[in-house]
Amino acid sequence: MNLSVINKDGQNTGRSVSLPESIFAITPNEHAVYLDVKHHLANQRQGTHKAKERAEIARTTKKLKKQKGTGGARAGSMKSPVFVGGGRIFGPRPRDYDFKLNKKVKDLARKSVLTSKATEGKISFLESVNLGTPSTKDFIKMLEAMSLGGKKYVFYTNGVNSNFYLSGRNIPSVTILPIQNVNTYDLINTDVIVFEEGTVEILQTILS
Repeated sequence: MNLSVINKDGQNTGRSVSLPESIFAITPNEHAVYLDVKHHLANQRQGTHKAKERAEIARTTKKLKKQKGTGGARAGSMKSPVFVGGGRIFGPRPRDYDFKLNKKVKDLARKSVLTSKATEGKISFLESVNLGTPSTKDFIKMLEAMSLGGKKYVFYTNGVNSNFYLSGRNIPSVTILPIQNVNTYDLINTDVIVFEEGTVEILQTILS
């Protein structure tokens, strides 16, 4: 599959990019995508949640009432979870949510999403854009001129492009990342994927 390269004015440059079948034409594996997204979201969790349990509550341990004859259950401490202000039963504790996921599964997941997006026609290529100064206004004009037909966009640049990143970071519907940071979650959580010209070769190296 060949895709045309467009410029920031939305015009065809006359150049095209050939999409390698090993990345953009495989049989998608939905379970691999699920595992990789789950892994990504798990790594975003701090895991610093904590609630005080019975042993950590500062309340009296004086016996509240006599053992028998009250008609109610026995009670020996105000720390008991059955009382208001008592400790929490099996409360959350600090933990690490990370789990092991093989690199081949992560690669398969990214290839699966890229294949699906290519099949749906949701991949575009943009020639290298060198903005003299950061300008969100110019970035919005570029989006309008490109007419990509989506509500959410992810741009993958050839390395770190500071002015390009600073121009688009304030737009809620736009994500800008170096191609080295390609991940399944960002690929699947977008309407249109825009690659900067020259990034496919790097992508092949990453997913080889």
